Amino acid sequence: MGKSPATKDDARALFQSLRSAYSATPTNLKIIDLYVVFAVFTALIQVVYLAIVGSFPFNSFLSGVLSCVGTAVLAVCLRIQVNKENKEFKDLPPERAFADFVLCNLVLHLVIMNFLG
Repeated sequence: MGKSPATKDDARALFQSLRSAYSATPTNLKIIDLYVVFAVFTALIQVVYLAIVGSFPFNSFLSGVLSCVGTAVLAVCLRIQVNKENKEFKDLPPERAFADFVLCNLVLHLVIMNFLG
């Protein structure tokens, strides 16, 4: 069964409206988005590697995936705090949000290094 032409037109209109809305996004938020996509893509590569090769050093696999996912979550938090349209963090300077991001990443990676043994 093929999709009806109306469904294809609706999907095309949706993607076009998303593209035009995202083009108005500030550059610093786009850079953070790219970083999140990179972190998630790296985690997916590790999962595919686990499926193909195996999971002999399972602690290493867990550390790598949790590092990527944790970094992505922290980057999403940074994006929320830096976004000018978000009214909850309007009094928070971007430098403070970035300092929180760096500190939390440091703690995350210290825990992951400890987990490795």
